[in-house]
Amino acid sequence: MKRKMKKNYKKWFVLCMAAMLLVSAMPISAKADGVEGEEKPFLALGADLKASEKATVYQLLGVSETNLANYDVIQVTNADEKKYLGEYMDASVIGSRALSSVLVEKQADGTGITVDTHNITYCTQGMYTNALITAGIKNARVVVAGPFNITGTAALVGAMEAYSVMTGEEISEEAMDTAVNELVLTGEIAENTGDSNKVEELMALVKQNIAEKNLDTPEEIKDAIVEAAKELNFDLSNEQIEQVTKLMGKVSDLNLDVDSMKEQAKKLYDKLADLGVNTDGLGAKISNFFNNIISSVVDFIGSLFN
Repeated sequence: MKRKMKKNYKKWFVLCMAAMLLVSAMPISAKADGVEGEEKPFLALGADLKASEKATVYQLLGVSETNLANYDVIQVTNADEKKYLGEYMDASVIGSRALSSVLVEKQADGTGITVDTHNITYCTQGMYTNALITAGIKNARVVVAGPFNITGTAALVGAMEAYSVMTGEEISEEAMDTAVNELVLTGEIAENTGDSNKVEELMALVKQNIAEKNLDTPEEIKDAIVEAAKELNFDLSNEQIEQVTKLMGKVSDLNLDVDSMKEQAKKLYDKLADLGVNTDGLGAKISNFFNNIISSVVDFIGSLFN
């Protein structure tokens, strides 16, 4: 009887320790001043908006100009846009006026990222979501708007800056550069292939494989891209494969949030199924990856008592 009680005690102790380790590994959100409490939503406004354009943007973002005191407001300048976009886009494409505007609201842990867009013609919701995850952003509601039809590429800069100031969580230059690189490259491939859904899913699936298999060499990453493209029945040129390989090399150096990757993988699976793409085995891959994390922790702690 005592042996059975001891065995059960050991089992429950192992499970409790595993749970504590998993909880302690989860990211904890905090305000910049370290005080818990409700955070104001953040508005990142294009610095070159005219009064009438700003009124249109407020309406699209669901913001009342008379209640701006309820928001923390920053401005994104054309110089900011060129700083982050200049390496990947021609100056003529970036333009000379900062017009993209973004509303960012922190959400409860586990909520994930939601994106809505208005008057954005180039960047899709999925493109923004993938790039924001790459930048390390999590649990946020993001609304992007332009006063009229614009590409919306520069809005990513505003979203990252707003999130960083709002949460006090610094987004590294490397993460911001990689996120912008991903957004621009995704848009270019989508424009060339005419299939934004497939390229969004390709990026998410490759990042999932990088996190799952700890891929870091160019050869491993390239193989993962080719495999993902084949799984999605998506044709990429050799040049596009090389471009994505270079991008994902930078992604592999970032500390991607596992919870965000898990949620994005689930969305990917659902979206693939909706598109009629064969998802046999894909759901199991996603599920097994995260189950293996928990199993490994439990096995490790259990071994301490053997």
